[in-house]
Amino acid sequence: MKIIVCVKQVPNTTEIRIDPLTNTLVREGVESILNPFDTYAIEEAVRLKEQFGGTVTALCMGPPQAEETLREAVSLGVDEIVLLSDRRFAGADTWATSLTLAAAISKIGGYDLVFTGQQAIDGDTAQVGPGIAAHLDIRQACFVRGIEELTDREVTLQRLMEDGYDRLKLKLPAVITVVKEINTPRLPSLRGKRNARTAELKVWNADDLGLDEKEIGLNGSPTQVVTIFTPKHDKQTEKFSVPPSEAADLIIQRLDRITKGG
Repeated sequence: MKIIVCVKQVPNTTEIRIDPLTNTLVREGVESILNPFDTYAIEEAVRLKEQFGGTVTALCMGPPQAEETLREAVSLGVDEIVLLSDRRFAGADTWATSLTLAAAISKIGGYDLVFTGQQAIDGDTAQVGPGIAAHLDIRQACFVRGIEELTDREVTLQRLMEDGYDRLKLKLPAVITVVKEINTPRLPSLRGKRNARTAELKVWNADDLGLDEKEIGLNGSPTQVVTIFTPKHDKQTEKFSVPPSEAADLIIQRLDRITKGG
């Protein structure tokens, strides 16, 4: 079983800064962490490897500092790590990002499953996983809360829904995005930490992936952030001091006025 996990290094929520020229996140020099949702994807991939054998490769697109995130993935049980790092990748939206990741997955080749977390905490779009599946033209399932059965040809899983879950059966290869209900991520082991220090890191750029500059980064992004601002919240409040016996009638009167536009 050959599994690929796509992970992302995201800014710590207390350290987010925006480039005023490009309106994109500033990542260089900012304290970053492994996207929390991706830890569940790593855990599920490692559990399947332990059960069925095979390898797990962690794939990340980001600046050179994202190497730290990939080595953290090794400490959690990942076998191989690949970093996609190129200034030409900068500013990519979800379309360009998923295209780049898909190209790397194709270069790795021979995979059975591709895991991602349900979303990244810096964008919250939940679009990259499905985008990867679309670019690779393979099956996908999002918001997966459990894997029931896995063979060399297909996987049976539970997809979380608002009123319960669906049971799906997908032919391999497939892309699966997972929710936190799927497992409890492990802590790094001492052996994992030692492995993380010595693991070989492969670094690929746009040329290695055979990608044209026009289809990656800002150039290849059909959506771009035009402006970023903090919305204004205008609050109009009224305070009434009335006996409890009159409060209910007063609330009803006020609600009635609101519903009628008064």
